[in-house]
Amino acid sequence: MINTQDILETIRMIDNDNLDVRTITMGISLLDCADPDIRKACDKIYDKICRYAGDLVKTGEDISKEYGIPIIHKRVSVTPISMLAAACPGSDPVRFALTLDRAAKQVGVNFIGGYSALVHKGFAPGDYAVITSIPEALSRTEYVCSSVNVGTTKAGINMDAVQKMGRVVLDTARATADRDCIGAAKLVVFCNAPEDNPFMAGAFHGPGEPDCEINVGVSGPGVVRAALAKAGDCDLSEVANIIKKTAFKVTRMGQLVAQEASRRLCVPFGIVDLSLAPTPAVGDSVAHILEEMGLESCGAHGTTAALAILNDAVKKGGVMASSHVGGLSGAFIPVTEDAGMIAAARRGSLSITKLEAMTAVCSVGLDMIIIPGDVPPEIISAIIADEAAIGMVNSKTTAVRLIPAIGKKAGDSLEWGGLLGGGPVMEVNRFSPLKFIRRGGRIPAPIQGLKN
Repeated sequence: MINTQDILETIRMIDNDNLDVRTITMGISLLDCADPDIRKACDKIYDKICRYAGDLVKTGEDISKEYGIPIIHKRVSVTPISMLAAACPGSDPVRFALTLDRAAKQVGVNFIGGYSALVHKGFAPGDYAVITSIPEALSRTEYVCSSVNVGTTKAGINMDAVQKMGRVVLDTARATADRDCIGAAKLVVFCNAPEDNPFMAGAFHGPGEPDCEINVGVSGPGVVRAALAKAGDCDLSEVANIIKKTAFKVTRMGQLVAQEASRRLCVPFGIVDLSLAPTPAVGDSVAHILEEMGLESCGAHGTTAALAILNDAVKKGGVMASSHVGGLSGAFIPVTEDAGMIAAARRGSLSITKLEAMTAVCSVGLDMIIIPGDVPPEIISAIIADEAAIGMVNSKTTAVRLIPAIGKKAGDSLEWGGLLGGGPVMEVNRFSPLKFIRRGGRIPAPIQGLKN
């Protein structure tokens, strides 16, 4: 039973510690919209998204007002578009992206995800066309987000796709160089991508999902940091307990919002993603949680261990609060979207190498990292390969979202504002992996993938 103290504590979290529901994301299957005529397919896609998501934004706003819970974004995710492109070979898949953008604008959502391809074991019809078109698609749209899954623990890593994505990331940045390379900020390369992730830019509605569902992503780095600050000098076992208790409370709030949105929209409730997703706002930083544990600066030796405690405790607390936890669920470490990460990168305590080590124990991977614009595509591919290997071997989701800053060098900055934030251009290791990347083929699945 909820008591007065619990209610007052939640109000304090919202008012003082940046507690919010980061997103309500409606997942919509477009499989029934496939058609050999791309014009008919696009018409079906537009009509279905508008029909299903027409009240999504209003519902989110109504819930926010009635319960006093900030709901920052309302989003839509759809079936990977490569599956629909396969039904109309020879057609320009960018038309799908333009249709998604038009539908997103019509229903009023912040982003729409699913301009995606799943190629972890090879390319199916439609995959290559969609991947090749990503730079143009993201340069000609405002709301569309794109993702490509290049590996899984079961299948290994498709190195031909990894090589291709190095060039695609760079071309996407160049295609949007006049807008601070923002296209690359809406493109994610995954290993072990979840089918129910509500967070952009990696959200898509997987083929194993229902026709439509509501997924909610919560966020509360500031709440966790405040709880640790209040606890004072305690040992790490107690630190973990405090984080678990806090994650429980945050997840319960997220489930309340998810169930209420599900009821009002007459759409099944999917999952709560209990990830600690930071923002550039002061007091809403995962890096500051790690520093509250006792690190002088995020990136110092001990950061990976502190992050492991945080990520594990968040998951343990969340699964006690909801039987429908999914998505990514843990701690995000996006550099440009986290005020503490930005500060650590600027002061030199946080490098890409350290970030890669941290990704072995966090929720996702190398996220929102700005690199010099003259970095060659094979280095980008190699960074993707390294991160995919961590995900494959550890049976976890990893991802890479790099932004090559065209015309800028290490030490310069890019700024987008909003949730995407901005930050310093970080240097990469310049020794060439070209021969390794050009070998292509597939990195075999690890032995732990054979669990049947």
